[in-house]
Amino acid sequence: MIDLDNGTEFEIDILGLEKIAQTLTKKDIELLVVKNDEIKELNKEHRNIDKATDVLSFPLEYDFVNMPLGSIVISTDFVEEKAKEYGHSFDEEFSLLFIHGILHLLGYDHEVDNGEHRNKEEELIKKFNLPDSLIVRNS
Repeated sequence: MIDLDNGTEFEIDILGLEKIAQTLTKKDIELLVVKNDEIKELNKEHRNIDKATDVLSFPLEYDFVNMPLGSIVISTDFVEEKAKEYGHSFDEEFSLLFIHGILHLLGYDHEVDNGEHRNKEEELIKKFNLPDSLIVRNS
């Protein structure tokens, strides 16, 4: 189940996101939907990077039976911008960022792996008939 905290005016396709999540985990996920100013603060506080970003993932450090997998934060400012730039819908771009974030929660890390994150992301993009994501577009 996705625990949605939407701090924006956008409608989020929670059912579509649930389908994606259920193919990867049975654990709950917290999803925070924010604007650039809020994600910038989180990025600075947790990663010491003083700029806005598209998606942040915060996996829980302990794996107890009924604990959530972690939290994903997505900026709708980035979703809007990239959807327009690449000519696809808001929901499609949001789903791409959600996939990217959930893979980080599951331990994938494109910055240090040998393409496993990218390959898994590409597999999910095809499965859910989504347009190419940033990680796939940049490879």
